[in-house]
Amino acid sequence: MKLFGLLIGFCCLVGTVCAQSRPPLPVTGKNDTIKTYVTILDGEMVPWVVVPEVIIRASRIFKTDADRRAYNLLRYNVSKVIPYAHYAGDRYRKLQRDLALTGDKDKQKALIENCNTEIKNMFNKNIKDLTISQGEILIKLINRETDVTTYAVVKELKGSFNAFWMNGLAHVFGHDLKETYDRDEQRDIESILQEFNYDAYKPASY
Repeated sequence: MKLFGLLIGFCCLVGTVCAQSRPPLPVTGKNDTIKTYVTILDGEMVPWVVVPEVIIRASRIFKTDADRRAYNLLRYNVSKVIPYAHYAGDRYRKLQRDLALTGDKDKQKALIENCNTEIKNMFNKNIKDLTISQGEILIKLINRETDVTTYAVVKELKGSFNAFWMNGLAHVFGHDLKETYDRDEQRDIESILQEFNYDAYKPASY
């Protein structure tokens, strides 16, 4: 009998848990006209209220005014290159998708040349005006966007020789196209990106 009682109790407990874990259903109250999702809690209907996500960030405290100025300058530089980093990521992903859809070498070559032309036009219009510091940040963000280095992107678009030559030129200005992005090492940049809601960006559809 004790075993039977335990089984009955267990079944009741499972039934209660299952009832409470059921997904909410839109219902209306006795005198309500607007449907809302509810769940049963302790025998009572409790409405589900969805609130927007709230991101809480601590205020940054700087040791010196120089540290504050340096951070504000970094923030400005990051904000300047964010659109180009998004563009580079979008365009690279589109190229990879397009290349995967055709095995024709001539078509693949045409796709690469078209991508290269678009990037060159972007460079001639805007990117060439970036400062050295902004260029360095862009190199890092391209790696963050594409999971490959800027050197690898140039190599794919322009070939090994051009990638080698352009990386040598970048070294003259203190850059390295093979540089990668480490979120732990680049904590300040990462914090600024989160402040600008960088990862919520919706890629453009091509």
